[in-house]
Amino acid sequence: MSCQNATQEFNRRSQPGPKGRERTSEGAPAEEDVGTAFLENQLSVGDFVQIQRAFQPAEPRQTICMSREEFMQRMTEVVGWSTKEAYGELFDKVDVAQDGFINWDKLTSFMLLALYEKDEQAKATVAPQWKDLEFLPVKHKDTIQKVIFLRSSSRYLTISKEGLLGIWGENLKLQETLPITSDATKLKHLWVTSMVSLENVNKIAVAFTSKEICFYDLLSKEEFPCQYKLQGLKGAPVCMDYWYDPLDANESILSFGDITGKVQIISFTTALISLFERPASACEDEEATVTINWAELLSGRHKCCRTLAHKLHLGDWVRQVTYNASLDAIISSTTSSTNTVVMAWREKSKKHLRMTSFNIAQGINAFDYHSRLNLIATAGINNKVCLWNPYVVSKPVGVLWGHSASVIAVQFFAARKQLFSFSKDKVLRLWDIQHQLSIQRIACSFPKSQDFRCLFHFDEAHGRLFISFNNQLALLAMKSEASKRVKSHKKAVTGVLYNSVLKQVISSDVGSTVSFWMIDTGQKIKQFTGCHGNAEISTMALDANETRLLTGSTDGTIKVWDLNGYCHHTLNVGQEGAVDISHILVLKKAILVTGWDRAITVFRPQNFNQFFIQPEEWKGGIQHRDDILCAAFLPPQTLVTGSYDGEIVLWNSSTENAHYVLHPDYQWLPKIKTDTEPQKLLGAGRSHSTHPMADQTTLGACSFERDAECNHAVMTLCFLEARENIAATGGANLVSCGGSGYVRFWDTVKKQLLAEFLAHSGVGSIIMSTDKTNRYLATGDLDGWLKIWNIEEYCLNSSKSKLTRAPALIRSFRPHEDWISSLEMCELGGRWLVLSASADCSICVTDVCGVPVGVFGQAKHWQLENCFSLPKRDTNLMENKIQEKSIKEIPLLSKEELCLDPSEHSLLDKENKDSTYNVRPSEVINLGMKYKERNIYKKKSHNLYNGEVTQKSFSAFRSLSIGTLEELPPVHKPAFLLDPETYFREEPEEDRPQIPEVPSLCETLKAVFDEKNLFPKEILDRERRAKQLCQETSSEVKIKRNKKPL
Repeated sequence: MSCQNATQEFNRRSQPGPKGRERTSEGAPAEEDVGTAFLENQLSVGDFVQIQRAFQPAEPRQTICMSREEFMQRMTEVVGWSTKEAYGELFDKVDVAQDGFINWDKLTSFMLLALYEKDEQAKATVAPQWKDLEFLPVKHKDTIQKVIFLRSSSRYLTISKEGLLGIWGENLKLQETLPITSDATKLKHLWVTSMVSLENVNKIAVAFTSKEICFYDLLSKEEFPCQYKLQGLKGAPVCMDYWYDPLDANESILSFGDITGKVQIISFTTALISLFERPASACEDEEATVTINWAELLSGRHKCCRTLAHKLHLGDWVRQVTYNASLDAIISSTTSSTNTVVMAWREKSKKHLRMTSFNIAQGINAFDYHSRLNLIATAGINNKVCLWNPYVVSKPVGVLWGHSASVIAVQFFAARKQLFSFSKDKVLRLWDIQHQLSIQRIACSFPKSQDFRCLFHFDEAHGRLFISFNNQLALLAMKSEASKRVKSHKKAVTGVLYNSVLKQVISSDVGSTVSFWMIDTGQKIKQFTGCHGNAEISTMALDANETRLLTGSTDGTIKVWDLNGYCHHTLNVGQEGAVDISHILVLKKAILVTGWDRAITVFRPQNFNQFFIQPEEWKGGIQHRDDILCAAFLPPQTLVTGSYDGEIVLWNSSTENAHYVLHPDYQWLPKIKTDTEPQKLLGAGRSHSTHPMADQTTLGACSFERDAECNHAVMTLCFLEARENIAATGGANLVSCGGSGYVRFWDTVKKQLLAEFLAHSGVGSIIMSTDKTNRYLATGDLDGWLKIWNIEEYCLNSSKSKLTRAPALIRSFRPHEDWISSLEMCELGGRWLVLSASADCSICVTDVCGVPVGVFGQAKHWQLENCFSLPKRDTNLMENKIQEKSIKEIPLLSKEELCLDPSEHSLLDKENKDSTYNVRPSEVINLGMKYKERNIYKKKSHNLYNGEVTQKSFSAFRSLSIGTLEELPPVHKPAFLLDPETYFREEPEEDRPQIPEVPSLCETLKAVFDEKNLFPKEILDRERRAKQLCQETSSEVKIKRNKKPL
């Protein structure tokens, strides 16, 4: 257990004596937990300080030891509470070896061990919290056979029986589907049975019912080819496993079992160089498939690998096989009751395998091994989950009862020492291994079916549990343990925008909810729910006047809203079904939409005369060879679009024609729309078109990048509009970011890459945003980290060589616990703020120096003038690793006035006069807060630094230079101190100037005061008539009162 946990446990009790221990009138303790009744659980920090002083010797090198009687007497006097018997019991627990004495080291060791066991027990008994079961939008038409995660590229792979490979991003967005069996005549007879990842060599191995195993290369830039095809197997392989040595990646083992009951192993010795030897007759083309016969491996012709096998499962299908390094053994299983689980290992002096087997009644469906607990868990057909010691085959060490149907999958939750089990009645259970108890039960809502195949895969690193039901794939994701974190939305936030007219922040989430927040206070003012039904809102945009909101959804539609929640139009992007809309770009005469398809979808607002709007033709046609992820526009007519393969296409928005294509590795000129395919130059990207092949060994064209050199996906594009004279200086005017954490600066005039630097390493793709003055650049990654860069002086001029030095890093911090989905920068009160939305359901507001403002949704509203009223030097800036030499003063920007031309109206406001929407100023909105009492900041209050930090330091005072004080020079007294009479003597009264007296009022008054000269004649006449009417009315009343009744 860490020292932090121990400290937290000690600090729970600040007062001496037992805390929370209530006593009855008789003095007996009230009912309480057994653990808390122990004396060691009731001692406070102050008590331990007193105990430590009692053990403190007079001399530094001495050690004080106490016997049982001494300890009881001394502790009763020092601590001052509890009984001698309680301290005697504590002494007996500490003195395990029964030496008859203890010292301070023994006592502290016992306490740390006790707290560690308590912490481990708390972890084991606490069940994880799960999000709602979510079905992923798969395109598999047959049973899903395998789900794997590629750590090198942060992607998931799914493969189904018909040979369709699904590629998923780390955010579980389906990026692409590729068929690995192209021959339609063989689809009914050729099935995929299993797939494994060979991560040390960046390959995958796929097993087929044709008794073949094909090895596909993941790093090929032009194709996704089959490098090796292993054929001639005696039986069709139905399960596979791969392991490699993390200390020596050349050593690896591929194990597989077939339908004849045979378990076979291929041990590679030079995996990084080559898995198999190429025959001399093979062509020089490295992309050509090398066919290898199994008989060649058995004969030992390939020196870089060797084979082993056993037939103990003879006659039964091998359901699962795995190699475990801690046991140095191959474990395999079948559904038979004899030789159900077999462990095979090889002794150094022998060529053949030695084996031992477990006989389990009725057989098992699956198993898993926990190396730290040294336990094998089996999923029994007889509804039982058994725990086995691998060295004891006679009987299990534990049996977990609770399932009412056959258990089909088990997997350990290694970090928590827990076990998942899934039964045929679609019930998921989580077990505490130590106590052998079920601590959680989840009934999964799958459709009813008598015949189904289920796949179970738990990604412990990401807390994701995948369960497949035939061709459906469900996700059960763990909730973050930080449940006290403020949440802005109930579900993951997908987008954030800033409305500068109303000074409001607009956010959306996967639950199709749109919320509006005040940037000044953080208060939510309105919320629209069910904007697209149950479909996720993937992106948003505002029109030019910021009076219309456009929301794009995974249902293939874009809706146009006013800010009161009324939907004016629905744009049908996916006419044939749901598509993933990645970006909406509102231009002066068109609305451009990008996403799943490689084409640009265009809507022209001048034709918005109906509620449902159909897309129009984009004249430029399809120029991208992969999904378009983002777009940007630079007035008057420069349009750029970025795709998943790293290509940036430059368009003329007026003619709608593409004129150039940029890529970090190549550039090329696109053909006009009449050409069927664009001109190929240095490289080729992935293609979504049909891939004709000769056989199943070659996959479609795919660029499956692993690192920064080949993963160039463009996630965000930003034009640096504030930079002037770029055409003359040759500086960068376009910024792109995305795959592998790189940020790139481009010159679209000269069509070249000027600079690139690694902003976030080892976290996959990133997103970014820049302010309107293009001084600051904010980047966010998948781990929730946010970095602020100063790009004001970065890449202003062209250079012959590509710049790889990073700009000045202002601040790096982590405002979120999950991946950052959207970034926006806004200016308010003379300060630039960063709005970051995340999948952890929160939206954070910080300034460009990392000073936190707040999280939308928090209970206490903020006031921006209070957040920055007393700026302080940020000492964390001195610890940035990138700026090793110095961190210069970075003054904040002054407030930039946004001037909107009142004559320029948005094209989306083309409505009838009766439905015209008038923007209400934010001061009119009644929020119940002191919103109208805002104070305007003075510019001088925003200076964050008064000087420069010239030396990197690791503590607050280490950089101070302290020396002897220099002697002061002699001080000369000023003249007014030497001769005070000359400067301070009193002047005689006759020399003083006489002050003239002020004349009295009666002497200066020229006319008599008359109110007729002060008021107009109309007011005086009206007052006179009113007095007359009042007098007449009062006289009539008096007359009536004086009349006597008859």
